Amino acid sequence: MRRLRNVKIVATLGPASNDYEMIKRLHEAGADVFRLNMSHGGHDEIRERHRIIREIERELESPIAILADLQGPKLRVGVFTNEEEQLVEGQKFRFDLDETAGTNARVCLPHPEIFKALEDGTTLLVNDGKIRLKVETCGADFADCIVTAGGAISNRKGVNVPEVVLPLAALSDKDRADLEFVCQLGVDWIALSFVQRAADVEEAKALIGGRAAVLSKIEKPTAVTSFDEILAVSDGIMVARGDLGVELPVQNVPPIQKRLVRRCRAAAKPVIVATQMLESMIESPMPTRAEVSDVATAIYEGADAIMLSAESAAGQYPVEAVSTMNNVAVEVESDPTYREIIEASRVVKRESVADGIVAAAREIAESTDIKAICCFTQSGTTALLTARERPRVPIIALTSLRGTARRLALSWGTNCIMTGELERFKQAVVNAARAAQSAGYATAADQIVVTAGVPFNVPGTTNILRVAPCDQSLIFASDPE
Repeated sequence: MRRLRNVKIVATLGPASNDYEMIKRLHEAGADVFRLNMSHGGHDEIRERHRIIREIERELESPIAILADLQGPKLRVGVFTNEEEQLVEGQKFRFDLDETAGTNARVCLPHPEIFKALEDGTTLLVNDGKIRLKVETCGADFADCIVTAGGAISNRKGVNVPEVVLPLAALSDKDRADLEFVCQLGVDWIALSFVQRAADVEEAKALIGGRAAVLSKIEKPTAVTSFDEILAVSDGIMVARGDLGVELPVQNVPPIQKRLVRRCRAAAKPVIVATQMLESMIESPMPTRAEVSDVATAIYEGADAIMLSAESAAGQYPVEAVSTMNNVAVEVESDPTYREIIEASRVVKRESVADGIVAAAREIAESTDIKAICCFTQSGTTALLTARERPRVPIIALTSLRGTARRLALSWGTNCIMTGELERFKQAVVNAARAAQSAGYATAADQIVVTAGVPFNVPGTTNILRVAPCDQSLIFASDPE
């Protein structure tokens, strides 16, 4: 399904978007990727949503990416005798391993790993950072703190420890079970929560065994510090701004977002900007002006995708939320300033033949009357490198592998079309010309740029660039075998 924009839209499915008609409407409104949140819904419910997406994909003949988002370990306090207590600034408060119901002076924190990592002066956050405590003294089974920002603390509220690397794996027992389930189901991307270090990603990739691509969620300060190492072993990145804004001062998040997006672009790896993008549309058919500006900022930065969470999963206006994102994207990308920003932030990288081929393809396409860049790709790498160039003309990614086409649905500007396996370059050029015309990108009178690798069907061999006519009679008359 051809879009009139390059940035992709990720829509989370949930109670408000749980049936065939609604999911189809979301895709037609602009959703390119569907996110299955493993924190909500059992395996039977997830399996049914997956089935519906694949049915819609077959009906519309449009590759759709499915992203399974793992919950990650959840750090929570225990319960209180009165269910809720009010902490005030300056008071003493203790966390310990005693499972007795809590009081205004203490509560159980059933995570010995946290106590192992704490040091005097460490900050603890409770209830999405609304309550802040500073550790004064600590041991293997306790932490005596002073409250620096008070508020209501109640049963099983979440705890964040922003300043230290916790000796916790990114995968809980639930995550491991969910991971195997979605891999067998056949999802395209797996989002890994609670990433602190590159080893967390490598552990997940070993379990996945190539059955899906891995997208690391950057939601902890330690992940920001170790970002280059995490990016190197990840297939993609999600900038999870909500959790980052809890563990970091909120004013730090926008510059971090910009830096991470640029590093992902330079590495030719997809990056999603996520969390609270159109939050008010959970209950309102119209977004705020600030939300529209936030979405536009991510697009101007060159993010591969922007994401809806509760807006499409549980909100009252899921289709309207997707349509709003789509309309903002179309408007931003038609702004001349958008192209100026994108080109000014382009990273010149020439480390391989493939880098040179895709750069030349963009330059030729933008300096002559070329209608599209058609790249043949098996692993998806050539399409990702082409997308890194952020060309002014459409990118048509042709592949014989449906899994590759689905994964590329997350990548900026890639329009994926299935093709058969190839044996000759002339056949590739003909297929590219047919695809460009059938999808409405070109006419028989137009020209396209074709990139491919010889030998065919071997990943990582991009070594040919051809400016070709879309008129097949001219292709057969002039192109090499």
